Amino acid sequence: MSEFLLLGRFTKYLEVERNASPKTVEAYQRDIKQFLHFCGNEWNASPEELPYDRIDRLAIRLWLGSLMSSKPAKSTLARKTASVRSFLKFAYKRGLIHHNPAHLLMNPKKEHRLPKTVRPEELGLMMETVETDEPSGKRDLAVLELLYSTGMRLAELVGLNTADLDLDRKRVKVYGKGARERIIPFGAPAAAALRNYLADRLLLVSRKTGTDDHLALFLTDSGKRVYPRLIQRKVSLYLSRVSEVSQKSPHVLRHSFATHLLDRGAGIRVIKELLGHSDLAATQIYTGTSVEHLRKVYRTAHPRAETPETE
Repeated sequence: MSEFLLLGRFTKYLEVERNASPKTVEAYQRDIKQFLHFCGNEWNASPEELPYDRIDRLAIRLWLGSLMSSKPAKSTLARKTASVRSFLKFAYKRGLIHHNPAHLLMNPKKEHRLPKTVRPEELGLMMETVETDEPSGKRDLAVLELLYSTGMRLAELVGLNTADLDLDRKRVKVYGKGARERIIPFGAPAAAALRNYLADRLLLVSRKTGTDDHLALFLTDSGKRVYPRLIQRKVSLYLSRVSEVSQKSPHVLRHSFATHLLDRGAGIRVIKELLGHSDLAATQIYTGTSVEHLRKVYRTAHPRAETPETE
């Protein structure tokens, strides 16, 4: 079976059975092609003649070893390992290869970096810097308020339709990874910003506005559905006015949302549901940020927090 046919069947499996996101499918395809081309070069075989049953743990380790020369991030290496392991497991379970060489392959440990966050007072100041005389400014404020008030992902915000919004109950329906639907509440400032924006939303409609654009909650200045790069630029612009945080992205607002909830006593399982995480382990990274916050409070508040200097 050729590389392209087997990879095509695996891609369909990811899309249909695993309901993987387009971004995940694209990354897996890229990783697997890289691995298969490495094997082909090692064995001097074309993609159509690649002997899949010759793939063993040594071949996988040689490939991973070749990747190390470029010093990839641990998260990248972990994803590539997972891609190949999933691909070979798929091929073995469907009888396309006679053994699974990746059966005992372990994922390298990922780096656990604490997520970047912005202080609540800085975010409050950021909202005040948005000029709302024009419809585009009202849209920007509504976007910022909704991102911080809900912690939703960038892709979830871009995909929102007006029908997904329930202003009376202050909640919004989003479709997360794997097309999983969830309902997220939002606060009064976000509701006020959304009402203000919706009052002028039709002023952004133009001849370029298509059928899908008419459904979209957030429109560009030319009447099209907003796109990820636009939102990234807007968030970066407004965050740069109030914060020195190294990362200025929509994900920083998501991190801030989760961390601020945790700092104020919200349970980790509640935050997991709000963020749309399928695994509690993905949410627990925020506990590290909260512990650091508690440590700082302790150092400044407790009379014997610091060890006296010895002469």
